[in-house]
Amino acid sequence: MDIRALICPENEKPLDRLVTDGGFVGIFRTIACVGDSLSSGEFESVDENGVKHYHDMFEYSWGAYIARAAGCTVYHFSRGGMTAKEYCESFAESTGLWEKHLAAQAYIIALGVNDLMNQHMDPGSMDDVDFADWRNNKKTFIGYYAQIIQRYQEIQPEAKFFLMTAPKGDSEARNQDGEELRRCVLELAEAFENCYVLDFWEYAPVHDGEFKELFYLGGHLNPCGYILTAQQVMSYIDYIVRHNMKDFKEVGFIGQR
Repeated sequence: MDIRALICPENEKPLDRLVTDGGFVGIFRTIACVGDSLSSGEFESVDENGVKHYHDMFEYSWGAYIARAAGCTVYHFSRGGMTAKEYCESFAESTGLWEKHLAAQAYIIALGVNDLMNQHMDPGSMDDVDFADWRNNKKTFIGYYAQIIQRYQEIQPEAKFFLMTAPKGDSEARNQDGEELRRCVLELAEAFENCYVLDFWEYAPVHDGEFKELFYLGGHLNPCGYILTAQQVMSYIDYIVRHNMKDFKEVGFIGQR
């Protein structure tokens, strides 16, 4: 048996092998999901007056589905409407998310939709990052996003980081913002150690009309959509681990030394 062909089939793309049982995600015993409504299992409802209401239902989040599939502990560091700016300036501090006892072996960061697509924040550049002291980072999307990575690297120096891009949609304007988000994420991952990109922009299904008919509930995902996202996240991380086995040999020691 050719073990390399079994582990890394030739010309394999990240989502070619759909993982439903956790796969190599199971090497992580603790994972923290840093994100917004799409990381919080948010559902959208409409009352009798036609008013929309939004509900963070973490048991339906893709992080919760990963926890159940892979048998690991997943922390929900997210809330509907979250931005990198709010996370750094108030949310993480007020909810204790910088506390050492919540340190994780892996962090999945899924921010940027509200920052760039909804609030049109200045994306910035890597020049906005002070690698010696995150307190000096400029107040741009990249500056705040980098701060998140820097602060969690201080808390858990050997942790692995998986940075998510957003999938393509059916709006030209939104896709332009999605391309900008992808640029930011790729540059951040290149600049920091132990960072990998879950490039949903490149490899995930397009969130077009047909996709939304099946997997959306209003402007957010439905239960099936969150399960599908969990499977895509697990599949992509499984792919990254299989194609970079040497990087993950000592995962068991993260947080133990």
